[in-house]
Amino acid sequence: MDEAAHGASLGGDAVRRRGADRVDGPAGLVEQRILPGRGFTAATGNPLPSLADEPTRRAALGTVLYLVLIALLSAGVAVLVRDTAGAITGMLGVLYVAPLAASLVSDPRWERRLHRFGPMDAGLAVQTTRHLTPPDIGPWAGLGVLALYAAVAVVLAVIVFEIRDA
Repeated sequence: MDEAAHGASLGGDAVRRRGADRVDGPAGLVEQRILPGRGFTAATGNPLPSLADEPTRRAALGTVLYLVLIALLSAGVAVLVRDTAGAITGMLGVLYVAPLAASLVSDPRWERRLHRFGPMDAGLAVQTTRHLTPPDIGPWAGLGVLALYAAVAVVLAVIVFEIRDA
């Protein structure tokens, strides 16, 4: 079989493209059994994602930046805490407290503020590709909020590290 005619093989022969809309292997099984009528298909009103579209490109690049910023924030917290379990618990708290608190607050203004300035909600706004007017914060502004959290954590970690471990 010609590789160009059947598409690129990822990870050996586990996944092969068959034409423009079919996939063999485990991914094909998921596509055929679980996703019909529910996935990102033209039948459900979702065009196929393309990096030629600005929102898709922004979401892809923004997701990489989001993960880098979360790693920096985590490293800063880990240096500050100097304990693995404490750092993991602290990061889970930092990431999940604002969304959970927002769901418990009855005042819509405070709910919006918590979503807007919580590091996870703000940072993930960059992944918005549909309904491009998010009610809480814009995509790049949200990533900026997360960058501010990461910068503060890293700067504090450097200061504390130099004082404590000098």
